[in-house]
Amino acid sequence: MIRIFALLLLVGLQTTAQKRDLFVGTYTRGDSKGVYVYSFDEKTGELTERSVAENVSNPSFLSLSPNRQFVYASNENGGNEPGEISSFRFDKASGKLTFINKVASAGDHPCYVTSTAKHVIAGNYTGGNLSVLPVKDGMLQPAVQVLQHEGSSIDTVRQEKAHVHATVLSPDRKYLLVPDLGMDEVWIYPFHEDADKPVEENKAVRVKIAEGSGPRHVVFSPNGKFVFLVQELSGTVSSYRFSKGNMKLIQTISSHPSNYLGELGSADIHISPDGKFLYASNRGNSNTIAIFKVDAGSGKLKLRDIIPTKGIKPRNFAIDPSGNYLLVANQDSNNIVVFKRHQSNGSLSYSGVQAKVGNPVCLVFGD
Repeated sequence: MIRIFALLLLVGLQTTAQKRDLFVGTYTRGDSKGVYVYSFDEKTGELTERSVAENVSNPSFLSLSPNRQFVYASNENGGNEPGEISSFRFDKASGKLTFINKVASAGDHPCYVTSTAKHVIAGNYTGGNLSVLPVKDGMLQPAVQVLQHEGSSIDTVRQEKAHVHATVLSPDRKYLLVPDLGMDEVWIYPFHEDADKPVEENKAVRVKIAEGSGPRHVVFSPNGKFVFLVQELSGTVSSYRFSKGNMKLIQTISSHPSNYLGELGSADIHISPDGKFLYASNRGNSNTIAIFKVDAGSGKLKLRDIIPTKGIKPRNFAIDPSGNYLLVANQDSNNIVVFKRHQSNGSLSYSGVQAKVGNPVCLVFGD
């Protein structure tokens, strides 16, 4: 009898472990109602809607708190409706998000947000700055730091001023990397989590990127030795060696076929949990995911394949923690598409699963 009970308990735990929460940020100017919570089945790839937090404006980019109890959303607005950051409490049992509060992001069109146990850091695209907001028990406080970038680059339409596009912490949480699309630079700030003002502005290292490339997002290798940068305007990916708060260029490679002549617009970048394969999304006329093999010793990339995303404008995508699936948020075709990821060679194949969501632009996995 005891053996039967133990077996049933084990089966129950395995069944529970197959389900994982997926948080979806959107633009609410279309059919979206706000921030969506889905249940993702890691065995089948199926997506099931659990809840939606409504009456929140353009919650485009999301960050899940380290304790998994809170979700922070960038309200990507500007001008007459200033940019804000919203906070929600997440109840895993019900799958519901409960609004806590919101504060000004201190800049127009916040397009990126990242969180620690004590702070939320926002990247304001049109504002050209980043802001640091203290947080306690999910309650956001007004910004204690606003770091303004000043500068431009050669594209007079897209790079007429600074455009902060991401705020990414290094794996050891000692550095904050800030790609600036408008300036063709990545700023590296020392970061001190326990300080009242954690970003050390006067010791920033500014890494110059090729003119007109438009640095957008970065991702670290799991061991923290390499940084990979996707560049929106040039449709390229660069690999860097990262050491002591600085980046040294290794290679720049296109995320498009050599004969591609369409509009460029690369967007997001992620690495597999084992660090062996890198993925980048391409918008413009491409609507694809590029797959790269990562050389573990040198950090060099080799393009393995480029596959269609079965949608339009793949702004963001995510690899589930098991490494078996890659999910793409296609903004303009209003769908999330689930691909099976083959860990041996990094290839992707369509799983047959899609979810209809209005203007999805950010995917974040929970537990």
